[in-house]
Amino acid sequence: MLYRLFYWPGIQGRGEYVRLALEDARADYVDIALLPENRGGGVTALMRVLEDRKMARPPFAPPFLQAGRQWIGQTANILQFLGPRLGLVPRDEGARLWVHQLQLTMADFVAEIHDTHHPLGAGLYYEQQKAAARRRSKEFISERIPKYLRYFEDISRRNDAPGHWLVGRRLSYADLSMAQIMAGLHYAFPRAMRARIRSCPRLRALHEAVFARLSIMRYVNSGRRLAFNEEGIFRHYPELDH
Repeated sequence: MLYRLFYWPGIQGRGEYVRLALEDARADYVDIALLPENRGGGVTALMRVLEDRKMARPPFAPPFLQAGRQWIGQTANILQFLGPRLGLVPRDEGARLWVHQLQLTMADFVAEIHDTHHPLGAGLYYEQQKAAARRRSKEFISERIPKYLRYFEDISRRNDAPGHWLVGRRLSYADLSMAQIMAGLHYAFPRAMRARIRSCPRLRALHEAVFARLSIMRYVNSGRRLAFNEEGIFRHYPELDH
């Protein structure tokens, strides 16, 4: 099946978690954000869907995925849909629910990461909330990063299957997402992460293992993976990296 992924051009954002799953599985998909406007891509194509009053089940915001006649929104929901189709979840129903639960916890983590630079509101510029962002980042680095990383490090440790993964013996979409979060944290908070990554050897190994996979390496080297930048979720502002 040909999938069509819709997300904002120019940033990795929440769409990157879906891209990594599609890329790892070498799925047949079109990234609408990478198509020029005159070829049915970009913001115009995305807004055409969001403003379509005839859709019975419209998405609230990107990312969303078109799969045949189905439209699926929300990152965790898209991954739950794609997981069994791309071989990125175990066959056991309980394990699938566990992978989804981990993904939802990561969604909470990502929301907190975003709020370090936009603590007062997404509609305000960063420059309008710098003081609040410094206070929020200080607490996030000292309390929230360690809490989330300890949790996922422990989850990996409790997985008694051989390998680096969070659930079972095979990679799941939760592993891809965790690796993306680790990469983003290293970009946004390099100083803080240098001090904390030593206590998370399993997460460090997971991150390295994901980005050493042939399909992911091809994606990274293809030029299609956008670089982190100060328009996305993971933003590097030195004054926030306490």
